[in-house]
Amino acid sequence: MGIKIGVLGTGMFSKSFIPLFKVHPAVDKVVLADIDTERLGEVAHKFGISETYSSLDDLCGSDVDAIAIFTQRHLHASHTLQALRAGKHVYCAVPMAHSLEDVNAIVNEVTSSGLIYMSGETSYYYPSTIYCRNRFAKGEFGDFVYGEAQYLHDMSHGFYEAFQHSGGSDWKKVAGFPPMYYPTHSVSMILSVTGAKATHVSCLGYRERHEDGIFREEGNQWSNPFSNETALVRTSDGGMARFNEFRRVGWAGKNCVYMSMFGTQGSYEENGDSQIWTSIQHGDIQNLQEQLHSNDYVNQDVDITIPVSLRRDFESGLSKIHPIGRLPEEFVGMPNGHFGSHQFLADDFVKAISQYKLPPIHVWHAAKFCVPGIVAHESALRNGEMLSVPDFGEPKANWSHLE
Repeated sequence: MGIKIGVLGTGMFSKSFIPLFKVHPAVDKVVLADIDTERLGEVAHKFGISETYSSLDDLCGSDVDAIAIFTQRHLHASHTLQALRAGKHVYCAVPMAHSLEDVNAIVNEVTSSGLIYMSGETSYYYPSTIYCRNRFAKGEFGDFVYGEAQYLHDMSHGFYEAFQHSGGSDWKKVAGFPPMYYPTHSVSMILSVTGAKATHVSCLGYRERHEDGIFREEGNQWSNPFSNETALVRTSDGGMARFNEFRRVGWAGKNCVYMSMFGTQGSYEENGDSQIWTSIQHGDIQNLQEQLHSNDYVNQDVDITIPVSLRRDFESGLSKIHPIGRLPEEFVGMPNGHFGSHQFLADDFVKAISQYKLPPIHVWHAAKFCVPGIVAHESALRNGEMLSVPDFGEPKANWSHLE
């Protein structure tokens, strides 16, 4: 018997995943839930879904096996905990949580219940991340020395519209979410390659000057004054990493999330339109743009609720480096986005449940990618004080992992 998935939240991001869940061969049924009943009805009609719920309470009381959470970022932890405590497997868009207490509660809930939790981190499946992970596993980087990754996303590039769409009249109060509370796009790119963890972090923040007043102590519910934050991290393998989370920045490159990393034997470097591999061998410089280029997915049914500046994120497809052969054949020609990541995210979550194996971004990896940012923001509030990053452990040895 197949899986029944409940999708919580019917905003712009969830609409990229609903059709993928619907056609997956291991899924029997998809249902929807949203407190905005008008939007819920429109999306249900669009995708031909008959079963809907007007609250998470009602969805948790239903017979769904799993809940995929696509709600506002500051609600993820509470929604995840409610779903887990109702006995549901959980897929959750990033971030996992924005407090250490909530991270601990989620890890403990998964540990005690044995339920599957998967974080929906797109950068884990980016062509560049996959490429570096493959070469690092072969030892071609040597020892990790230094990495840097950045999420450069100005508020004017679709964020105003996104927050207004989901936040109602008080949207500014949640739009001021501290940048380092949303660190996983950048952190996962480095730490998923090396397998190391952040052990210490020092972070500085850029105090906001913009007239919209979003990033001010009095302007949002976190009393956050920083629109941009930069963290320097010590990693458990003895390396160093720098992470930039910027929301006020004049950057409009091909990708707002990118990385470079350097090892004792080889390095990957990305900047603007350049993606290269180079090694300790003199003259070994390889241009990777053709290999890592994500083909555009041409959406025949453009979602007008997605701001124009964000549509490329929702319409980018697979690259030559992606292991396409492991995706269901039903996904051929289906929507994709964020450099080919959407199809792998949906497939890995469904397979994890149906095979009862840990997905790649399980709860312990989700914590590893999320927690450094939580501590980094505290460091920024302390003017860069070096702070320890807590370790939330690893899965028990009796867990099997998806290939």
